[in-house]
Amino acid sequence: MARKYPVYKGLQRPLIFKGFKGKFIYWGIASLLTGLVFGALTMSLVNMWLGAMVLIGFIVGGLLFTASKQKGGLHSKSRNLNIYILNHYGHKNLV
Repeated sequence: MARKYPVYKGLQRPLIFKGFKGKFIYWGIASLLTGLVFGALTMSLVNMWLGAMVLIGFIVGGLLFTASKQKGGLHSKSRNLNIYILNHYGHKNLV
């Protein structure tokens, strides 16, 4: 007899990991990897201590940038406060 287990579908919510949601998880991973690559290059080419500072700076800066962008929402869009008039051919004229 096969056992059946309940499957959690996520209730149509974005994936959350350590406070990062959806696409921002990938942004956080990218900032970690970028910090590791640039830190390792700086350590091998210049100095170990400078490389450690670059590594920490890239990781912390990238994660803070990702957290600040996340506050805008998963689907943040630019909002124009201008008034546009579309003519017959679809060209925009700024008023």
